[in-house]
Amino acid sequence: MNYKKTTLFFIIIFCSLKLCAQDSSFLKKSDTLNKKRRNAVIITESILAGGTLLALNELWYKDYERSGFHFTNDNAEWKQMDKIGHFMTSYYVGKVGMEVLDWAGVSKKNQLIYGATYGFAFLTAVEVLDGFSKEWGASSGDILANAAGTGLLVGQELLWNEQRITVKYSFHQTEFAKQRPNTLGENYIQQALKDYNGQTYWLSANIWSFNKESNFPKWLNIAVGYGADGMLYGETKPSNLIQQDPYRQFYLSLDIDLVKIKTKSKFLKSLFSVVNFIKIPAPTLEINTKGKIKFHYLYF
Repeated sequence: MNYKKTTLFFIIIFCSLKLCAQDSSFLKKSDTLNKKRRNAVIITESILAGGTLLALNELWYKDYERSGFHFTNDNAEWKQMDKIGHFMTSYYVGKVGMEVLDWAGVSKKNQLIYGATYGFAFLTAVEVLDGFSKEWGASSGDILANAAGTGLLVGQELLWNEQRITVKYSFHQTEFAKQRPNTLGENYIQQALKDYNGQTYWLSANIWSFNKESNFPKWLNIAVGYGADGMLYGETKPSNLIQQDPYRQFYLSLDIDLVKIKTKSKFLKSLFSVVNFIKIPAPTLEINTKGKIKFHYLYF
């Protein structure tokens, strides 16, 4: 699946469903199965997913030549940053799928079966569309990444009945977007979606959740991140543009679990829940494959 579309789907579906699931005076969680809510969730998700796939087919794929279904091997591109994007998308769309079913009072078992797998099912459907496009082709690496994101979500629910480790995202602008603005973005918003050089993906673990008898701050997390830099193309290509040797970056940092911050404000609770996928800027240690160790006083 094209990496630009992955992040766009994540933003549309995650924000739309997440906002619908927030507690309010008229949308409080049901303690028992509420069939009207459950049906509303099913209809809403079906329309959202079906409409998005239909729009993609009409607005994107029809402009490219069709072919018989086939796979393509893009696993070496972008230092696998696109795969981690799939991992995160599948995780969060599935997480929201669980939360809206929980709001409807659906049993935990059915939340895992029908909600947590929503991200994987949707992204697999997009891979099918890719598979019938001569330009793209379905990617086995994308499908495995989608499955891994869903696996992280489901595995933690089965093991701990909660999400102690979440996937997070951060971004900073880089010099590379100016060299290929059509591919890497012309402005900040586009670059946040397209420029892998400035994106970092994190696994953020809540320390207190592993020892709830401790006096450790409930909101403090430790995060490990992955990024890559020096990329103008998915694969290294000769160019007369300024091109560095692409390399990988590994990070260790602190983070904040916003949903564990105590507040009486319903607005803040909703806001914290929606934006909790963003990694909070913090002091960070970087180790990269160029053999360098760096310390960032505040890494975005």
